[in-house]
Amino acid sequence: MEWIEKLKERWEVNSVWQVVVIMTVFACTGFSVLYIKQPLFDLAGITPETSAWIRIPFYLLTILPAYQVLLLAYGFIFGQFRFFWNFEKKMLSRLKKISAFTGKKAG
Repeated sequence: MEWIEKLKERWEVNSVWQVVVIMTVFACTGFSVLYIKQPLFDLAGITPETSAWIRIPFYLLTILPAYQVLLLAYGFIFGQFRFFWNFEKKMLSRLKKISAFTGKKAG
């Protein structure tokens, strides 16, 4: 299972078990977001017929932050909070670099 070894190296973790737990956290977070998306859209009155100009910003402003919070929550539950906290910090750092590259100011 060469791909697991690659993930261990990329994520800088020591065991196959930790890779499995991290993948489980990502899976639980993804399923949870799928579960909460429709009720949030229904609550806001957004339907498939709603313009993409409304649906997409609503998605970006609600679902993406919810994903980040759920990722940290599941990371905590599964004992991998430190990994996911560092993961979030790296992602925010990359977003800042991208926004600096495009000339826009982030956060």
